[in-house]
Amino acid sequence: MTTHPSSAVLLTHGRIIDPTRSIDGEGDVLVIDGKIARVSVGRRIDAPSDARVIDCGGSIVAPGLVDPHVHLREPGGEAKETILTGTRSAVAGGFTTVCCMPNTTPAIDTATTVRYVQHAAQEARQARVFVVAAATVGRKGEQLAPMQSMRAAGAVAFSDDGECIMHPVIMRRVLEVCSSLGVSFMQHCQDHHLSEGGVMHEGAVATRLGLLPWPREAEEIIVERDVRLNKSIGARYHAQHISSGETAAILRRARAEGNPVSGEASPHHLLLTDDACEGYNTQAKMNPPLRTKRDIAQLKDAIADGTIDVLATDHAPHTTAEKARDFASAPFGIIGLDCALPLYARALVEDGVIGWPRLIELLTHAPAKLCGLDRCGIGSLAEGAAADITVIDPNMAWTIDASKFASKSRNCPFDGWSVRGRATMTMVAGRILHEVAAEPSAC
Repeated sequence: MTTHPSSAVLLTHGRIIDPTRSIDGEGDVLVIDGKIARVSVGRRIDAPSDARVIDCGGSIVAPGLVDPHVHLREPGGEAKETILTGTRSAVAGGFTTVCCMPNTTPAIDTATTVRYVQHAAQEARQARVFVVAAATVGRKGEQLAPMQSMRAAGAVAFSDDGECIMHPVIMRRVLEVCSSLGVSFMQHCQDHHLSEGGVMHEGAVATRLGLLPWPREAEEIIVERDVRLNKSIGARYHAQHISSGETAAILRRARAEGNPVSGEASPHHLLLTDDACEGYNTQAKMNPPLRTKRDIAQLKDAIADGTIDVLATDHAPHTTAEKARDFASAPFGIIGLDCALPLYARALVEDGVIGWPRLIELLTHAPAKLCGLDRCGIGSLAEGAAADITVIDPNMAWTIDASKFASKSRNCPFDGWSVRGRATMTMVAGRILHEVAAEPSAC
């Protein structure tokens, strides 16, 4: 990682994509004193004499990428990840802003813990960190957490991620509070009764391996219940890490009825099936599980038609020792910040589902809007806004090497994959925190 303190940076000849202003064209971006001073498409900007000039020819200049679903593990899980290493991982992958989940130890369920995370992120001076706080005390789904005070402390959304709020009365109350506070609720969609003991998708692979199944209905039933509860409340409801194609269909129907619901997809659910679990491969053990080619096709259709309108990594670090356990006892989850961008490009752009402008929107403005961050200029290249910028070479070929990730953990099923597309520069508030050489052979 490198930091360039120059007060002026001029990015020239790049393909500027800013979905918030319908910009897609070659031009220049001038950054002065950490702010976007000027964006010009089709006409050159004269650089100040002290400016660092960076030729972005052949690259995309986009708003800094935003990930609304990451696990930074701090406090309590520092052996897996810290706020410092997690945010270094973010900028290495092109993400200038991340929203951290509350399943820490202790859970982020008080204003004091919200402020602790904010302070640690400020000390790290890497990617921006916003807190998604717990909706219930201890994420137990029994008693509402002090949501109003956490919102006042800076929480941008609420979730019990890692746990589903099973009790419908509690769920209704959470939606009502979120509606009154004007924030989103992000649901971990898992009926714990249907998924009890399950460790992978219910199908032929699980049967062959002798592993307990986790049916897709465990996800679908919760989403169906929640959208029905929300119909009269109208809170911003968001289904996290969708794995089932039918879940997308439920959201599509709800949106058609005017219900303000949304959903997100993650790279692993767009590229891998339950076949990846063969050989008891714990790197492919996910929550929710990897499913089938049919589910992948349905999720891609939902991205294409706008039903799924956010992309998120669900970056979930674990130690090597934890993932070395037998499949049944190993933890769920993988890391994703360092390598998500080219994986999205493979699943969606190279497969013809969407183009780069829409991909940039799903990774910038859409997640920023979900968490209310668009109101402070995040996810945009608006003049006067903080200079959070990601430069992407869409054609750069490289090999994912998890051993060189900035993350503290290495649990990545994509290790060794040959991919195309990479964030070559990440700028946060005008500071260049990440750059890569022109033609790297590995991460």
